[in-house]
Amino acid sequence: MAGWEDIRFRVPGDFHEGATLVVDKPERWTSFDVVNKIRFSLRGRCGKIKVGHAGTLDPLATGVMVLCTGKETKEIERYMGQEKEYVARVTFGHTTPSHDLESAFDGTYDYSGVDRALLERVTRSFVGEIEQFPPAFSAVRVDGIRAYAMARRGEEVQMKSRRVWIKELEVVSMEMPEITLRVTCGKGTYIRSLVHDIGRACNSGSYLSSLRRTRVGEFRVEEAFRMDELVRLLEMS
Repeated sequence: MAGWEDIRFRVPGDFHEGATLVVDKPERWTSFDVVNKIRFSLRGRCGKIKVGHAGTLDPLATGVMVLCTGKETKEIERYMGQEKEYVARVTFGHTTPSHDLESAFDGTYDYSGVDRALLERVTRSFVGEIEQFPPAFSAVRVDGIRAYAMARRGEEVQMKSRRVWIKELEVVSMEMPEITLRVTCGKGTYIRSLVHDIGRACNSGSYLSSLRRTRVGEFRVEEAFRMDELVRLLEMS
């Protein structure tokens, strides 16, 4: 089990002065769930305390979340700007409105023409600075409202494109209709949108069937706390 030495403090043991916590987010937890749980777990030790996170992970995703407490929350923007790495499982043959399994299939596609040569060629075309539309089911604000709130009500959401940076995009494995990708990217990249665009570029359709964030800057998932062990540690008297 990880211990106090795995928490980065400004002042040893002082969460109000500031600490950085690296958590392996469980599947089906929202990022807000994680922040709330950590804030609640610190209540007995610290009373009211500020807790924030450096980059949202979708509920169905797992992996590295960087959380900051107290004065360390001033560093959140810096952490958010750091390079991120993901392992994504992609399934061909269908698309969904959310580009993952949060919503039902809305299209069926033939993937018989997707071979390794095509996939390697297509993925190379997405390396570098690219134009990307965030998913309608995302936390991006549209006219002050979270896009996912509008999408879940069945409203049409007009998303604006953004420039994002893909440093590396590697095909780790391929056993159709599933492939596994390793992605290293910059701030603001939506892996769901990347997966959707790759399917379209292969003249087919695809969706993100699982996602794990393995690194944020220097913070690696192998060094992250599991939620249960971190909660036990923080709630110790």
